[in-house]
Amino acid sequence: QVQLVESGGGLVQAGGSLRLSCSASGRTISSYAMGWFRQAPGKEREFVAAISWTGGRTYYADSVKGRFTISRDNAKNTLYLQMNSLKPEDTAVYYCAAKYGTRTYQGPYEYDYWGQGTQVTVST
Repeated sequence: QVQLVESGGGLVQAGGSLRLSCSASGRTISSYAMGWFRQAPGKEREFVAAISWTGGRTYYADSVKGRFTISRDNAKNTLYLQMNSLKPEDTAVYYCAAKYGTRTYQGPYEYDYWGQGTQVTVST
């Protein structure tokens, strides 16, 4: 079992930045691919970014490419999402997820473990 806890969400003005963290416990995440997803009110959960187990490969949704950066520190058992140039449409609950595997994964149904989410609100 892997337990995931997100932190770092909050209220920020458009154009601002936030850094989300996802702390894992129970098992080391070094054998897990990781991902970030988000869900806005009334919408389905959508893929944001993914990273392979070594961190050597990353993949982003078109809507965040060039603005968000996913990274991981396996020694700290932690996943990160640096979010820059935030827009009001980035407002959502952000979830981290873990998948036992070596590549990047974009489908939410592919992931085995989920955190409870952290709210990100971007004001105009």
